[in-house]
Amino acid sequence: MKIIQTEIPDVLLISPRVFEDERGFFYESYNERVWREKINVVEHFVQDNSSYSAKNVLRGLHYQIKQPQGKLVRVLVGEVFDVAVDLRSSSKYFGRWVGVHLKAKNKQQLWIPAGFAHGFLVVSEYAETLYKTTDYYAPEYERSILWNDPDLAIAWPLKQEPILCAKDRAGKRLKEAEVFA
Repeated sequence: MKIIQTEIPDVLLISPRVFEDERGFFYESYNERVWREKINVVEHFVQDNSSYSAKNVLRGLHYQIKQPQGKLVRVLVGEVFDVAVDLRSSSKYFGRWVGVHLKAKNKQQLWIPAGFAHGFLVVSEYAETLYKTTDYYAPEYERSILWNDPDLAIAWPLKQEPILCAKDRAGKRLKEAEVFA
């Protein structure tokens, strides 16, 4: 497993060792002992979430103000542009974002710790994502940051307006949103 720090050091890109032959491939997508020893994260995952989305669907930017979730995100089919925004007001990276292309083909994963908003844009014809979370979904604490907040200036690789749900269209700008201490 190769660990790559992003521009925000707490957000990590993880490249697993993949064994391929004429039959296909095998890789270990998660091993708690390796996770704790190599990445030095003691979080425990409690829930797995899956989504299927068509091209140009943008989901996010989501977070839970209470019961915040760390997320380990990977793409099973297709490709997404995955984004994490630091919402920890005490962080020197507060209000900054990291974006990476996660592809089923390269099998990379993105670790997003609690205290971040998360979202992604599907750039392939469709994509299936899977992410592990460190706390349970709590809709009463769910919040959304506006995907196109000019203060964040996220460089989404868009060729047209994204497909959004009503909740994401109604997201708040960072300067109006509840954030973490």
